Amino acid sequence: MKTNSLSAWILAVRPYSLGNSVILVLVGSALAWSDGAFHLLPALLCLLFALLMQCTANLVNDLWDYLKGADQPDRLGPDRAFAKGYITLGAMKGGIAAFTLAACAAGCALLAWALRHDVLRYGGWELVAVGLLCVVFAYFYTAGPWPLAYHGLGDVAVILFFGLIPVGFTYYLQTGTWNWEVTLAALACGLVIDTMLMINNFRDRDEDARCRKRTVVVLLGAAFGRWGYLLLGVAAAALCLTLAFAGRYGAALLPLLYLTLHVATWRKMVRIDHGDALNVCLGETARNIMLFGALLTVGILIG
Repeated sequence: MKTNSLSAWILAVRPYSLGNSVILVLVGSALAWSDGAFHLLPALLCLLFALLMQCTANLVNDLWDYLKGADQPDRLGPDRAFAKGYITLGAMKGGIAAFTLAACAAGCALLAWALRHDVLRYGGWELVAVGLLCVVFAYFYTAGPWPLAYHGLGDVAVILFFGLIPVGFTYYLQTGTWNWEVTLAALACGLVIDTMLMINNFRDRDEDARCRKRTVVVLLGAAFGRWGYLLLGVAAAALCLTLAFAGRYGAALLPLLYLTLHVATWRKMVRIDHGDALNVCLGETARNIMLFGALLTVGILIG
């Protein structure tokens, strides 16, 4: 692969993972639609911000996992562009800066729309604070003197920044409100997306232990990774069931179909147990996450 080529950058931003951002905005927007407050422009801007921030986080992870020794050219998972030498150090730093600035521009556009339409309760400062928090955590997930992913907090960060914040604020920006149904749907999304981190950490547990990357699987053992993966998906579906109390029967029941594929992937994960063969489970997990998001979105829309 040619150094700093378009193909190298596509590899670096990990397009297979970007569907996560899409489903989060879809779920938040579906909730807004069902409550009669959907707005296309802020929904699109939320999607743009989410995608750009995820690309930023992926590039930071690509660079710093290598610098910290967690990603080597012979890693078990999918190729990392910087570790393989496909992107130079200067170009990677420039790319991180460019994606960060683009995300901030999208955030400013969101703020301008929200202020013009008077949907924010606290004058826009809440949006500024959340936007800055997203930028900070995109960096400190793997970079900095105390990276979250290296101290067993990666899963907490995923549930917060790939669940509660994107779904909740996509809804809030369109409606000006937040309720318990939004919180439960957002938390369910975060738990499902965390299955991708769990399978990654389960696969990489030996490498992570060697480089002192203390993920929850390293700290609590492989058995925790096996059962944790299963329980994350089951807990997400169970949370969706509670939406029936709000009369959202479609949103409560349709996500149960996700469990069939989730359990099948878990059984395969347990059978394979270690090695790069677990990348099959990673691909299936990405598929399952998209299915969950689609089922929950449709379920919300049909009531």
